Amino acid sequence: MNRLTAGQPAPDFTLLDQNSNAVTLSALRGQKVLIYFYPKASTPGCTTQACGLRDTDADFAALNTRVLGISPDAPAKLKKFEDKQQLNFTLLADETHQVADAFGVWGPKKFMGKSFDGIHRISFLIDEHGVIQHVFDDFKTSNHHDVVLAYLKSA
Repeated sequence: MNRLTAGQPAPDFTLLDQNSNAVTLSALRGQKVLIYFYPKASTPGCTTQACGLRDTDADFAALNTRVLGISPDAPAKLKKFEDKQQLNFTLLADETHQVADAFGVWGPKKFMGKSFDGIHRISFLIDEHGVIQHVFDDFKTSNHHDVVLAYLKSA
């Protein structure tokens, strides 16, 4: 894993969202974009994290920041997650983990004594010009939204 850092340009990408519409990062220039990588839709930690972002959507909008969640799930699974949790932001399907690889968040993990490759729960704040402004890697799923909002308000 060679994770990207603040000051580097964010790799451009196009992925399908939960409605199977293509979303391209460079098309979102002019606003900040929070890209948060999460392992799997509808799991307890990922649900807690997503619901925190859902409940603070107006705060992100007031700070000109769009939220994009990226996981290796297929669009249909993302749609079920969105519907069940009434999410109000875009979820993107990175089924081949090419975007996770490009950001350096795909790599070895351990869970319950098993080793495997997967997405590490890391978020990137991309500025209005497509440059990584900040990397968030020290948070709990329950306070992720608070950590990001505190940073945005202080920046």
